[in-house]
Amino acid sequence: MTSITLLTGRAAPLPGSDKRSGIDKRPVHAPLALGTEGLAGDEQADRRVHGGPEKAVHHYPFDHYAAWRADLGALALLDAPGAFGENISTRGLTEADVAVGDIFRLGGALVQVSQGRQPCWKLTHRFGVPKLARLVQDSGRTGWYYRVLQPGKVGPGDGLELIDRLAPEWTVQRLWRALYVDRLNLPELQGIAALDVLAEGWRSYAARRLDSGKVEDWSARLEGNS
Repeated sequence: MTSITLLTGRAAPLPGSDKRSGIDKRPVHAPLALGTEGLAGDEQADRRVHGGPEKAVHHYPFDHYAAWRADLGALALLDAPGAFGENISTRGLTEADVAVGDIFRLGGALVQVSQGRQPCWKLTHRFGVPKLARLVQDSGRTGWYYRVLQPGKVGPGDGLELIDRLAPEWTVQRLWRALYVDRLNLPELQGIAALDVLAEGWRSYAARRLDSGKVEDWSARLEGNS
């Protein structure tokens, strides 16, 4: 059982911008309903690329904060969980430990790891650090998402308990390496395309690369306002 910090946020304009975002997450102090679209009271401004059933809950390891302080300096945002827009913060679980398809009991709900997190330009804007979204992607310290298998109540004192592992060899770290580092490794792409517990969007990346022999350009997502 891993103890959690539970966080939510409302969509609001980013400081100094007319763009809205729900990236500013704050700890909650009472139980919340968790449904297939996420936690009650949690919002995403751009539902084209954020939220939805395959991205219902975002988990970011607090373990990474020390590395970010070493990389970026003593930023106030890094003093407490929530800097990366996460709904769940823990110690002791990272992308190397967690695999797509892993099922966890979270309070009264059941959740399943669905895909890794794809950082976007809003992280760069939030931190005020040039190209931070790309740094997050390149580091592999991305976090991951859950889909909700069984809705239920979740509270700040609840734990995260591993129930089952359906594809333990497919860690979030391995997926990251295949999609962002060794990007045209055909055996890895074939495995990802056939991985039925992985979110359809990520399987489609692998399928398109297998068909085209090319890697998609994510520069607009990482650096532009899209």
